[in-house]
Amino acid sequence: MKKLFAFIAVFAMLTLGASFNSVAQEGTTEETAVAQTTETAAVATEEVTQVAPPAEVESSMHQVLKQKFIEGGPGFMGVILLSMIFGLAICIERIIYLNLATTNTKKLIANIENALENGGVEAAKEVCRNTKGPVASIFYQGLDRVHEGIDVVEKSVISYGGVQMGLLERGVTWISLFIAMAPMLGFLGTVVGMVQAFDAIEAAGDISPTLVAGGIKVALLTTIFGLIVAMILQVFYNYIVSKVDGIVNDMEDASISLIDVLVKHNLKK
Repeated sequence: MKKLFAFIAVFAMLTLGASFNSVAQEGTTEETAVAQTTETAAVATEEVTQVAPPAEVESSMHQVLKQKFIEGGPGFMGVILLSMIFGLAICIERIIYLNLATTNTKKLIANIENALENGGVEAAKEVCRNTKGPVASIFYQGLDRVHEGIDVVEKSVISYGGVQMGLLERGVTWISLFIAMAPMLGFLGTVVGMVQAFDAIEAAGDISPTLVAGGIKVALLTTIFGLIVAMILQVFYNYIVSKVDGIVNDMEDASISLIDVLVKHNLKK
């Protein structure tokens, strides 16, 4: 999972670099585009009645978002984008891990009970070894101490359940950190932008509506992007938390069922 997280983060950073490179290339070819626009003005007037295809509309939206991102300033906007990249990388890693940790507990209990009836404790432990997920690991720890009594098995299941719960919740605090950082960085960028706007007014010696509006617009862009990043990460965070709660509930119910099965088969010695 650590390799997967690193791969996602590196891929996202390479994509970010390619995006900035494309923006730079667009800036260098601006003069050529103006010349081509002048030459094709007559043709464009003839085709003005034609409807633009969806691909061009999507491309224009992409250009608008890219332009607004650049207008917000590379400093704060870049840090906000990095927060989103690392936050999404952790979210994807946690979602994959939690989906792999999900176990059909009813089927596992039935297989263990069948193994206890036919092959004893060793057969039941083999079933746990061949099953993925934290529930099977907890069951194995309990079955491994069944010769010490039901009380020891119950304590072992509870203790190891806490360990597995910690593994399920690993990385969630980092997601909450990025959720809090993104809007805070946006607000900080807004404040810095407002200070720069007032510095420009002071340097000009006059309050120009255009100057004030331009400075405020650039300052507010960081807040907008910070809030968008926080909302995106919040959705993934809530899903991950609900997934962890569901797995923990299954672990607790399955642990009680395991104790009942051991008592039923009178496995105290």
